[in-house]
Amino acid sequence: MSAEKFDALYHRALQRKGGEEQLAALVTSPLPQNELLSLGDDRVLSAFTKKVFQSGFVWRVVENKWLAFEELFFDFNIEKVLLMPDEMLEKKATDPAIIRNLRKVMSIRDNAMMLNTIAQEHGSFVQFASGFTQGNIIELWAYLKRMGARLGGNTGPYALRALGIDTYLLTRDVEGYFRQHKLIDGGLTTKRSLETINNQFNQWQQESGLKYQELSQILALSCGDNSVQSS
Repeated sequence: MSAEKFDALYHRALQRKGGEEQLAALVTSPLPQNELLSLGDDRVLSAFTKKVFQSGFVWRVVENKWLAFEELFFDFNIEKVLLMPDEMLEKKATDPAIIRNLRKVMSIRDNAMMLNTIAQEHGSFVQFASGFTQGNIIELWAYLKRMGARLGGNTGPYALRALGIDTYLLTRDVEGYFRQHKLIDGGLTTKRSLETINNQFNQWQQESGLKYQELSQILALSCGDNSVQSS
């Protein structure tokens, strides 16, 4: 089997959701580039940290405690976080105001180090990331997995989405589509599978002119259980 043309996906999503107005209300877009460039690396570290703590945990609980996270970690100011010694991080990891997980707390400083290195070379994380979003977003995913702390799997991509950086996500519905059409048959995150998925999203992008975020949501709405909010 092969992937469908984008028009086929789009018209099936229209039929399933009741028309253009209803579908448009369910599809969201990434931030415009000018708004992205205004995001400081403190907000990037905040987003990375939130997704690290939400991974394998109840998202709502993390959200409810987030003001405490911001306060305890100096609003994720990179320079201040980098100055935090192990003893301070260990103490903060015992604070009941946040999620008490030492390994995840230690990842905050590790990811601050990564962001600081990127800033020295590229100015900011957003400027660095913008070089990956035109055609090969999986290279940015791989960078976050390799150089970041606990940003592999879906954690890094979900953080990018939360920041407004354009990316598709490998949700249950998206994976199901690629397996149903026999485009992938091995592990979802193998090099072969990721390249196949990336090439197909690039093809749909050429056909439609839409962003990755919009494409993956429309794909999810055209099939499966429609996990659109995270697609």
